[in-house]
Amino acid sequence: MSAATEIAAPYIPGPSLLNSKVLVLNRSYLPVHVTSVKRAFALLYQGVAKAVDDQYHTFDFDSWRDLALEVEHERLGIVNGFIRVPRVLLLTAYERAPKRHVRFSRFNIFARDGNTCQYCNRRLPRTELNLDHVIPRSRGGMSTWENIVCSCHHCNRRKGGRTPDEAGMILVKRPRRPEWTPFSTEMFSLKHYREWMPYLSQVDSAYWNTELIQD
Repeated sequence: MSAATEIAAPYIPGPSLLNSKVLVLNRSYLPVHVTSVKRAFALLYQGVAKAVDDQYHTFDFDSWRDLALEVEHERLGIVNGFIRVPRVLLLTAYERAPKRHVRFSRFNIFARDGNTCQYCNRRLPRTELNLDHVIPRSRGGMSTWENIVCSCHHCNRRKGGRTPDEAGMILVKRPRRPEWTPFSTEMFSLKHYREWMPYLSQVDSAYWNTELIQD
């Protein structure tokens, strides 16, 4: 038998697993990023990061590869067997903490307002909500944290191009810029993993998503 046939062909995993998410921590064990499994293995192999298990032990690529696999472990096929999929990485030379900045975005406005219409105080699915300028744009209202609220379709139509006072409507609370750190158990509205929870519970909520243009 030739050497070529003695070595198993590499297993190519489905794109869904390779593109699933891994939480990245700085040296202080604070979450600073979310990356893909594919990128996580590259960082691990390059020695830029270490894998973290559920007992908070850290592993370089070789020691991670040598870990025993249990039935419940996610795994990727490699030439000579399988390797566990890490769900948490620790950067070995990065100490910067996440900036206290919240993107001005549709999801973050929904999050600030608790998916609740700020006029009728009904909590609804996001598909039944939109954004309303408290002072209408036609009246000089700007697209800012302090002038946009979550509104149900009914209240949005009722208010129309008027101010709340003119429409006889009262805001549940005055809109303001939130003060969140940029990670949460709902970040990106993605599937999240139990391995992330000890780190995400240390910080406040927010979403990472496309930032709206402020006037």
